[in-house]
Amino acid sequence: MANMNLDAIDMKLLAELQENGRVTNVDLASKVGLTAPPCLRRMRALEESGIIRSYHADVNPLALGYTITVFAMVSLKSQAEEDLRAFEAHIGSIPEIRECHMLNGEIDFILKIVSKDLQAFQELLTSQLTSAPNVSSVKTSLTIRTAKDHPGVPIAE
Repeated sequence: MANMNLDAIDMKLLAELQENGRVTNVDLASKVGLTAPPCLRRMRALEESGIIRSYHADVNPLALGYTITVFAMVSLKSQAEEDLRAFEAHIGSIPEIRECHMLNGEIDFILKIVSKDLQAFQELLTSQLTSAPNVSSVKTSLTIRTAKDHPGVPIAE
């Protein structure tokens, strides 16, 4: 990622885009106090620098039949780099695993998993997760409700 000095307008752009990635360039420019051409140039610079990584839709999982979300804490038998990368590659091949974070401490990874129902999750757990090479243990917690789910990062203006 290229080093980029961000000014107040860049921060406003990021805040607006993080809130609504579908905003038109003209509306975005108006909100941050620019005309459309320099606004577009700044957006492209933010994209090229890697600060803006992508644009995507926030899809309601329930609308597509994903009724449960589970967090799984995974411990591995070996933390050798090649074993960590092999586990990460395996996890990357499972679409229901939406997030995978390596941790410091007793647990090696925490995973966020969406599933159609408990039976589908159990099938994934036994056939693709606990049986994966190098997995020592998996502890799971089913979410009861989500009180906060904000993508991105806090942006101070």
